[in-house]
Amino acid sequence: MLKLRDLKKNVPVKITGYDPQDSNYALRLQTLGLIPGTPLELVRFAPLGDPVEIHYRGTRLTLRPSEADCLLLEEI
Repeated sequence: MLKLRDLKKNVPVKITGYDPQDSNYALRLQTLGLIPGTPLELVRFAPLGDPVEIHYRGTRLTLRPSEADCLLLEEI
């Protein structure tokens, strides 16, 4: 499984699930549409690496990598 911080730019991945230890923030991401099976890609990193911008379902979202660590991803 990959984490968001492991991705390279513009490589398509899909969400396979969530890390059970980060369940509070995982619920918040699910309400934003980041549910298992959703394809996404990393658009860019900020100059110092935090935050990162992702693109999914026609939407761009900026997240801190530490907050997005609960996402479990795999390459498509």
